[in-house]
Amino acid sequence: QVQLVESGGGLVQAGDSLRLSCTTSGRAFNTMAWFRQDPGKGRQFVAILNTLTNKTYYADSVKGRFTISRDNAENTLYLQMNNLQPEDTAVYFCAASLKYTIVVLISASDYHYWGQGTQVTVSS
Repeated sequence: QVQLVESGGGLVQAGDSLRLSCTTSGRAFNTMAWFRQDPGKGRQFVAILNTLTNKTYYADSVKGRFTISRDNAENTLYLQMNNLQPEDTAVYFCAASLKYTIVVLISASDYHYWGQGTQVTVSS
């Protein structure tokens, strides 16, 4: 049974850092990603990792501040978030795709499994 469990969210001030974790079970995935969602914007990709190519892809709004990585031994996906800003406030979701491809998957519809979400709130 596939399960994705997220942790690490919280309330922080602008300029602070957080590290989100996503522990996976059930199977391995070639593409994993972080998305975020707030009431006014919908669900949008934040960072993507393709394990076939070891390439990463970031939304322009977080490039240079966020880093996606994976711990292969523990089957854990991470999102290191530095210099957080109020506009980063959202529910963050871990996602995994069953697709076997080297193409970067930026649409939420490309992902088949999702975590429950973890709230990140950044105050000014």
